[in-house]
Amino acid sequence: MEAAMDLMRRMPPGSAETALNALLSLLPDHSLDLLSQVDLPLQVCMDKENLKEYILCEYNRDADSYRSPWSNKYDPPLEDGTVPSEEMRNLEIEANEVFSVYRDQYYEGGISSVYIWEDEDNGGFIACFLIKKDGQGTRGYMQIGSWDAIHVIQVGPEEEGAAHYCLNSTVMLSLTTDNKQSGTFNLSGSIRRQMSMTLAVADGHLVNMGKMIEEMEGKLRNSLDQVYFGKTREMVCTLRPPPEVLNMRLPDS
Repeated sequence: MEAAMDLMRRMPPGSAETALNALLSLLPDHSLDLLSQVDLPLQVCMDKENLKEYILCEYNRDADSYRSPWSNKYDPPLEDGTVPSEEMRNLEIEANEVFSVYRDQYYEGGISSVYIWEDEDNGGFIACFLIKKDGQGTRGYMQIGSWDAIHVIQVGPEEEGAAHYCLNSTVMLSLTTDNKQSGTFNLSGSIRRQMSMTLAVADGHLVNMGKMIEEMEGKLRNSLDQVYFGKTREMVCTLRPPPEVLNMRLPDS
């Protein structure tokens, strides 16, 4: 199982689903662990009642149906599908509204969904914040990319006006460029980090969770820039130095 998880951490997001299906066939006894611990690129569906898109994941899935955060209904319809309590549902509705504003400010588009449910094991609740952004642009070449962010926060019960928050975040990045002169280039990977804090709940859980997600996303973006883009620039410049470097001449002695 440990070797399987190590393999999935090194798998490009575009190949993750194929690799996971192969591992499930090889390790059927570990299916639940693999499905709960392996993050796949996010998929999107349309809420036909509210005409809003929402994100599909394991956290809003029951059998083969997925619950919409907008209508609180399953598609395909599921009569006995699991839904959050009234308190959690109200918090979920507010979280989706707030997170949509956050997404617009930081990502200038994309799709977001928030799912919240009770945590019967520790008396608190769990919240899942999802963002998917696909982009395409041209700067002398075709550029296609996607950004999938998954933030799962486990919130413990309140004690003396404070609660413990445990955040697990995963970001999957995929970027493909197509240039007639240099050919096709693909850069993709994923990164996962964890953060734990005990915070006062005077301002509410959403404020605390939002601050943690904002801080974590900043760290993840910096890590991706250093690990993926930084190393890529270093390798490209080493293998194919810029013209100004090739044209340099030593001064006359």
